Amino acid sequence: MNLGIENILLIGSILLLISLFAGKTSYRFGVPTLILFLGIGMLAGSEGIGGIHFDNPAIARFIGIVALNFILFSGGLDTHWTSIKPCFWKGFSLSTLGVLLTAITLGTFVWLLTDFTIYEGLLLGAIVSSTDAAAVFSILRSQKLALKGNLRSTLEFESGSNDPMAYVLVLVFLGLVVNQDQGLLTVLPVFFQQMIVGGVAGYAFGLLSKFMINKIRLDFEGLYPVLVIAMMFFTFSATDFLGGNGFLAVYICAVYLGNQDLIHKKTILKVFDGLAWLFQIVLFLTLGLLVFPSDIIPIIGVGLMISFFLILVARPLSVMISLAFFRMRMRNRLYISWVGLRGAVPIVFATYPLLAGIEKADMIFNVVFFVSVTSVIVQGTTLPLLARWLHVALPERVKRREVSDMLLTERMKSSMRELTIPPKVCADGKQVVDLHFPPHAIIAMIKRGDKYITPNGNTKLKAGDRLVILSETEEGLEEVYDCLGVSGQSPQEQG
Repeated sequence: MNLGIENILLIGSILLLISLFAGKTSYRFGVPTLILFLGIGMLAGSEGIGGIHFDNPAIARFIGIVALNFILFSGGLDTHWTSIKPCFWKGFSLSTLGVLLTAITLGTFVWLLTDFTIYEGLLLGAIVSSTDAAAVFSILRSQKLALKGNLRSTLEFESGSNDPMAYVLVLVFLGLVVNQDQGLLTVLPVFFQQMIVGGVAGYAFGLLSKFMINKIRLDFEGLYPVLVIAMMFFTFSATDFLGGNGFLAVYICAVYLGNQDLIHKKTILKVFDGLAWLFQIVLFLTLGLLVFPSDIIPIIGVGLMISFFLILVARPLSVMISLAFFRMRMRNRLYISWVGLRGAVPIVFATYPLLAGIEKADMIFNVVFFVSVTSVIVQGTTLPLLARWLHVALPERVKRREVSDMLLTERMKSSMRELTIPPKVCADGKQVVDLHFPPHAIIAMIKRGDKYITPNGNTKLKAGDRLVILSETEEGLEEVYDCLGVSGQSPQEQG
């Protein structure tokens, strides 16, 4: 069956529904959703029961780039600086030095094991050098596994930030394979250009995006996520046009925005969370359709050796070296080494050699697909067990106590106060979003004359406004007074 305009929506919706129901089942049995989504795509493919013929790496790469934009941006929005600050340099070392060491170690092994040239081996190593955050945390959530200390934050930050480094390495080594007369030193400027321009552009576009979100008055709340989507794609494409790493720029831009006060921020976060899941499923289904299972069988032997070398040697070695500069228990290092799941990103990167038309492109793609699936099956299904063996998981009694504390907090009544904005204070004439309220406090209502206003981020406060403020704690009210500039005065209050 060929995909056409007439049937693509019908087939797509059926595959999406099947994937959603399969994903729900996978949470109960601890099966990684990645495997199910890829499996559904393969079953629907030309060699499966669906008989859908799809053999277009260009379209697959386009879908992959769009999907990675949403996945990285959503991950960046959910990254709280307060949680990653204590482990920032550990995660940064893993996502840069760790990725580089994994690519070099595995690439050298592939060169010695097969008839690949050294650059072809390094290209394959670069393609599978990054980990997959979606696969890791879908398993942790399904198993309700809580980790000690800041181990989860370290893994989350590494998984969300190492794709840009892998992408740059793929471009560098692919250039060396295509232009074999070039040396490694000739492509080093490209590497530094990609990382530096990408980082600077990401921060700059983050500033621009915040300004546009908070200053442009849109008529409908639903248009704000649309504005953010436009800025996300603009950040990626403009950075790529300037010669920088678009994925790095998108992630940095999202991390910056996620830690700022934005108009309709909750709506933006919810929309991007849903879109990230949608494009994750679409990406996995597309890659499953692109694979021909008959091409995987001949490379199973080589694929197994590469997979287990990656899992047991390359990943642990790169983690140990990357974390050698930091104080960390060996059990934590070992667990980080094991949480090195490969997922959809390496498979997307494997389409680049196909489009470049290099000699061993088909074999590279099939090996990468096999390595990714093996990694998820072997490592993904054993994450909870290994966490208990290494004693990095929180005991059940601690988790129950944390849940009880959370429920108790939810049942507590919030502190409520009313105050009137005096004239000539900093809050007079400012938008609510510019006051930088603490996250545990809100303005529930504003009485302005005879009118009652339900405020949002772009509501401007005026002298004489009477505010109804809700806060989780009494201490939080003092922070609110500081934000409003009335802390030194005697606002009219009523409990």
